[in-house]
Amino acid sequence: MDTSPASPADEAVVARQLGRAPRAIAGVGHRCGCGLPDVVTTEPRLPRGTPFPTTYYLTCPRAASRIGTLEGSGLMKEMEDRLGTDPELAAAYRAAHEAYLADRGSLGRVPEIEGISAGGMPDRVKCLHVLAAHALAAGPGVNPLGDEVLALLGEWWAAGPCVTGG
Repeated sequence: MDTSPASPADEAVVARQLGRAPRAIAGVGHRCGCGLPDVVTTEPRLPRGTPFPTTYYLTCPRAASRIGTLEGSGLMKEMEDRLGTDPELAAAYRAAHEAYLADRGSLGRVPEIEGISAGGMPDRVKCLHVLAAHALAAGPGVNPLGDEVLALLGEWWAAGPCVTGG
């Protein structure tokens, strides 16, 4: 996991992206082409003690909107069906699940979510946002379905920053 510390300016950007104060940021997991955070790495337990399995949280509203369109297209079902028929894809997706768990484990152990990653891994596909966030933070080749989502998104940052100010 390659997470850089989140500066106060990063946290302010993320708050504008989300429309609310961010919670339990451990760092910036990835920056988009415009330089702003588009994925934050979150602590596995929120400040009030709630377990939080979503280690990589997509914050860019443009990317999130495009992914929402992909989810509405039936892509998740297609991907999940392929997991049942493509053993190599299923093995790579299981490895992504294990990598996700290892990354979260490096941030702390939370027994309530032990063995649970996010996005439906390792057997289902239930959130493309999480898979894309993992692919962005981990880099190409770690999460095969997240990589596919990113390939379908195109350059969401090309029009410039999704929010202004610092």
